[in-house]
Amino acid sequence: MHIHILGICGTFMGGLAALARAAGHQVTGCDSGVYPPMSEQLRALGIELMEGFGADQLALKPDMFVVGNVVSRAQLADGSPKFPLMEAILDAGLPYTSGPQWLAEHVLQGRHVIAVAGTHGKTTTTAMTAWILDYAGLQPGFLVGGVPLNFEVSARLGGMEMAPAGAASSLGRPLFVIEADEYDTAFFDKRSKFVHYRPRTAVLNNLEFDHADIFDDLAAIERQFHHLLRTVPGRGAHGSGRVVVNGLEESLARVLHRGCWSEVRSFGAAVSDFTAAGAPSDFDVLYQGQTVGHVKWALSGVHNQLNALAAIAAAQHVGVAPEVAARALGQFQNVKRRMEVRGRVARAGASITVYDDFAHHPTAIRTTLDGLRRQVGPLARILAVFEPRSNTMKLGTMKAQLPWSLTDADLAFCHGGALGWDARAALLSMGARAQVADSIDELVAQVRAQARAGDHIVCMSNGGFGGIHLKLLQALQNG
Repeated sequence: MHIHILGICGTFMGGLAALARAAGHQVTGCDSGVYPPMSEQLRALGIELMEGFGADQLALKPDMFVVGNVVSRAQLADGSPKFPLMEAILDAGLPYTSGPQWLAEHVLQGRHVIAVAGTHGKTTTTAMTAWILDYAGLQPGFLVGGVPLNFEVSARLGGMEMAPAGAASSLGRPLFVIEADEYDTAFFDKRSKFVHYRPRTAVLNNLEFDHADIFDDLAAIERQFHHLLRTVPGRGAHGSGRVVVNGLEESLARVLHRGCWSEVRSFGAAVSDFTAAGAPSDFDVLYQGQTVGHVKWALSGVHNQLNALAAIAAAQHVGVAPEVAARALGQFQNVKRRMEVRGRVARAGASITVYDDFAHHPTAIRTTLDGLRRQVGPLARILAVFEPRSNTMKLGTMKAQLPWSLTDADLAFCHGGALGWDARAALLSMGARAQVADSIDELVAQVRAQARAGDHIVCMSNGGFGGIHLKLLQALQNG
């Protein structure tokens, strides 16, 4: 079929476009400010991209319009629609669907789906799981909300390899690993995206309050996670569904207490099925108290150790032995924008290192900085450079947690432009350790003035951050 994708440059919708193209469909798409890297990836696949959401795109006459959740019924100040193409689709009575629903019906149908959900670590754990299965020769399909360095693409249709005999998917289902987001599906479908995926293996990595723009409280998100549990198969003669759950999270215990019909494997807590012994960069993997593998890798942080346990537990469900999974993780290269080193500048015999990280929620900021602190030791200076860019952070819902999130930083620099709350007041308790700038150039100047040899500068945002990484490197080089 010919599908036209509204909001095609988002990570999820761009990945969907790549999968649809690989499956033989004709794909076109549009977005506002068609932007790289997704625009470049899609054009390389022969996908025609259009700027804006003009109603004239009806002339393409696709078989289906696939609508991303960036699209809404919003109106501009003059009363005209922000998305005229969507209004024209509705007015003409043309067929449309959401991205998650199209994916479920045309890609995931008939596959053993491994869905990775959680407030934090979804992208990394999805990438880990896909890499473990690939290492084991199972040719999984995947859709990741980032670019895993082991694959260099965010989505792949995958082969039709079957899981080993005796595994949970031994009924002949090929494997597909998907990042399972709790954000809503589309303006016309306010359920979480992940309820469309119907996984046989569901990973619940962690759960805390986020997305304050669409959820009132943590209980509302817990309800959505329980909707996901309702879609996982139970125990049966033909192999069971499995829920892999973080045993450290009280919120997930409440989700399971609402009702769970599937096999459960826990990780992380002392009494969990899967536990770790050793430092996050070099540790034994234990299954029900017995050592079953060893992971030695370049990643740091307890959060990545927990992500590894979750991925190993998910892979075990489809027949990959924990020992094999642990060996695979020894070759895992992480995901772009997850503590990715963007450059180093020599200064007085020691380099200043600039990192890029996707962290934006206070807990994610704290775990990112904790992981780096463990890696560089107590004496090296960490400079945290961040922008509160997510919808939740823009609302100021979690501003009180920012000083806590920055505990491991020696200095913190916040981009406070375009916020509806006072970042300086929120960081007041940090005293001289925190500075706020209203523009990227001012922020770069602040960091440049404070940086010195041996520093580690971590830039954290869920957006492009105004190209700050390159600007910082240039400023430090010239300074």
